[in-house]
Amino acid sequence: MIAPCFFGYGSLVNRATHSYPDAVPATARGWRRLWRHTAGRRTAILTAVPCPGCDIQGLVASVPGADWAALDRREAAYDRVDATADVVHGRGKAEVAIYTIPADKHPAADAPGLILLSYLDVVVQGYMAEFGTEGVLNFFATTDGWDAPVLNDRGNPVYPRHQILTAEERGLTDAALAERGARIVTD
Repeated sequence: MIAPCFFGYGSLVNRATHSYPDAVPATARGWRRLWRHTAGRRTAILTAVPCPGCDIQGLVASVPGADWAALDRREAAYDRVDATADVVHGRGKAEVAIYTIPADKHPAADAPGLILLSYLDVVVQGYMAEFGTEGVLNFFATTDGWDAPVLNDRGNPVYPRHQILTAEERGLTDAALAERGARIVTD
């Protein structure tokens, strides 16, 4: 029996943030990333949403023994939904789940939440390692919501799984944000 898998499209693309060593590159067809803003949270949450004709890159990894408890705790704000028919990967006929936040799962925020730069850096580092510079650029191009303010918390990271980046990785993030006219804030 093939273990079920998850499709990671954000921080789960960075292997340093998890202990699923058998992750392989994959594509989710019919999905797009979005920064979701919910009431009661100061920060935006990266989610994947259905989008006919869209594709996003990421990683697929097996969940040994179908023990979803740890991953469900990590992704507590999300719903785990079946995406087996949508994800193209090299893991055989495994069932694949994707974590998503439907628009009606949480009350909407009155104003956009902050995108944590420490989180974004982790995502960029993962995409750079897995897909190179083109993968990083594709991540930015296939993600909506860059009009939200970006909190520069690099000096005092808020994201609990933050990583140390190379100058090249930081530069890619900074250039992509500048290209999108992102507003960087410090508090």
